[in-house]
Amino acid sequence: MIRTDLAMEAKTLFEQSAGRTTRLEGVRARERETAGFPVTEVEILDPRGEQALGKPIGTYITVELPKHARDVSAAAQAVAQELRALMALGPAQSVLVAGLGNDAVTPDAVGPKTAAGLFLTRHLIAHLPKYFGSCRSVSAVTPGVLATTGIESLELLRGACAHVRPDCILCIDALAAGAPERLCSTIQMTDTGIVPGSGVGNRRAAFRKETLGVPVFALGVPTVVDAASLGGDGPQEMIVTPRDIDAQVSFLSAVLSEAINLALHPGFTREDFAQFVSFPCS
Repeated sequence: MIRTDLAMEAKTLFEQSAGRTTRLEGVRARERETAGFPVTEVEILDPRGEQALGKPIGTYITVELPKHARDVSAAAQAVAQELRALMALGPAQSVLVAGLGNDAVTPDAVGPKTAAGLFLTRHLIAHLPKYFGSCRSVSAVTPGVLATTGIESLELLRGACAHVRPDCILCIDALAAGAPERLCSTIQMTDTGIVPGSGVGNRRAAFRKETLGVPVFALGVPTVVDAASLGGDGPQEMIVTPRDIDAQVSFLSAVLSEAINLALHPGFTREDFAQFVSFPCS
């Protein structure tokens, strides 16, 4: 069975396996365009759709980037528009960003690298209210992985959440695709939270409102694909990643960082953020 974290792929795979051409019950999908980028929105409406696709009820939005894209600003603008609409935050609502993954393993480093490029304001608001008092409070944590900390990421995030008391959490993570053409070119966001490692058969504790006490959004990009989807006679129980994954992760982390900054701080511009953070590939 091909594994995927992408709702749009899960829908296609289900319809193909079931031989269906009619609308999937409990699921609504539509395609549109944002800032010139193709967007697919999949809504899982009820338990029928949840069971069919193996994903929680909620909204899943994917923004597709052209192959070998290198324009950080254009991609970030499109992702920011979609993320801002999905999160629908009030001006005073605070956000805790969690950069999930292992920064020592390149395909899994999207979360930590993205967090490193964020405009974080919680401390600035506290210490320089005259200049930053009108900003949204944004903080970030990179909890690492169980193998290097001995602590579940959820436990660390739960502790940070109890201290910071954010209105919501935004998790950033690398995902797994079911088809090689989706690798490093599809950005998915959802309002359902995330289960780290699920796409590669290493499920960890779920990051959801039920486990963290506040709404949890997730933003990610597939950096690995199941070898079974590639066919051929090679080993099938493998996960593979692109040859140029270092450059891809650097570019994608820059896109996600800038997109999050624009979505969470709509009164700021790219030039404003450049005074506080630096974006790889920009």
